[in-house]
Amino acid sequence: MIFGNRFSRLSLFCLGFATAVISVSGCAADKAKTESTSAPAPCQSPSYVFGWQFIEENCDFSPRGGTSTGAQTTKDSTPSVHWRNLQKAGLSTYERDREAILAMSGYFRVSFDFIETMGFSPDYQPSKPYRSWGTEWVAVVEDKPDFISLQHIMVMVFVDENGQASEPMVMKHWRQDWQYEKPSEFVYAGNQTWENHPLDEQQNAGHWSQSVFQVDDSPRYESQGVWEHKGNHSQWVSDVTWRPLPRRESSVRSDYQVLEGVNKHITLPDGWVQEEENYKLVLSNSGEPSATSPYIAKEFGIARYERIKDHDFSPGETYWKKTANYWRDVRTVWHELAEQNNAIVISKKANGVSMFMPFFGRAQEIADGGQYNSDEEIKQIRSTLAPYLKMVTDPQEQTQ
Repeated sequence: MIFGNRFSRLSLFCLGFATAVISVSGCAADKAKTESTSAPAPCQSPSYVFGWQFIEENCDFSPRGGTSTGAQTTKDSTPSVHWRNLQKAGLSTYERDREAILAMSGYFRVSFDFIETMGFSPDYQPSKPYRSWGTEWVAVVEDKPDFISLQHIMVMVFVDENGQASEPMVMKHWRQDWQYEKPSEFVYAGNQTWENHPLDEQQNAGHWSQSVFQVDDSPRYESQGVWEHKGNHSQWVSDVTWRPLPRRESSVRSDYQVLEGVNKHITLPDGWVQEEENYKLVLSNSGEPSATSPYIAKEFGIARYERIKDHDFSPGETYWKKTANYWRDVRTVWHELAEQNNAIVISKKANGVSMFMPFFGRAQEIADGGQYNSDEEIKQIRSTLAPYLKMVTDPQEQTQ
């Protein structure tokens, strides 16, 4: 199996991980030559039907991403135990909320699709859609009455042009924490800055916060919302939320600085769906939205998590078992930093090294049998983070 020490391939994951693209042109004349296929898709030439019918200047409007092909997967239509629990009579709303969150755990194949739906200038030309895929194990890291933590672990198998399957590649992916009636939130404020915001107790009643973290457990975004349960699906809808540009955008775009949007999670009998409705927001040099043209475009994104069987996720489970204590300590350090500071400015690179690299390297050493001492490790984690962070403990310092 291949873990995180294969940095050449790991970078492919972390900088816009392994993707599969179905190329469908924006021009009818090009249709025949652009109907390529990909193994994760169940049919031979699936249509990319949600697009722009009248693109004239940009005739090649095929989705961007990558060209990798994955091993065949088999859908598991058996509802999970948490979905079955969710359907029981007599549960309180709070109990249903918890089961809906836990129903997002398990083994999944994932499809990701993003497309701009409108622009806000007369000469606007939409950027190419983005399409990718993955196979993920979503593990329950913590399960307390008012707090649930779900860790995504990718276990990918690639198939080459000769039909040969690769060794499984394992990568710790993103994490989502859910907390009931959380008293504060650590939100993105633009310019690589995250701020602590207290929440009103009355307005927060009955709400669950979702906190999303990067592969190195650094914060990404956080928001509040209420779960609604409607028989054959449950849905959580966030408040309007700022988030930094994802790698799929930051690697190719520099004309806006923030995604401002609403995030939805919908649990279903055979998996769950995440929907994003995002505005691409321009910030001024002072960090405020532009007064004259704050938005350049709007995009819609959808990630479908479908339960699967017969895909071997054991390499991911083995990796997580060996490294769980280390990543627990990384989470602990980040939690303390967020609690102790009004704001944190995070640089993703220091001295030419991306922040995730030393953490993935150390985790691999531990997975390979390295000795582990939690007290010493926490000291090293803090030391590793120091070059990437600027702490703001004085509220006045934030406004200077």
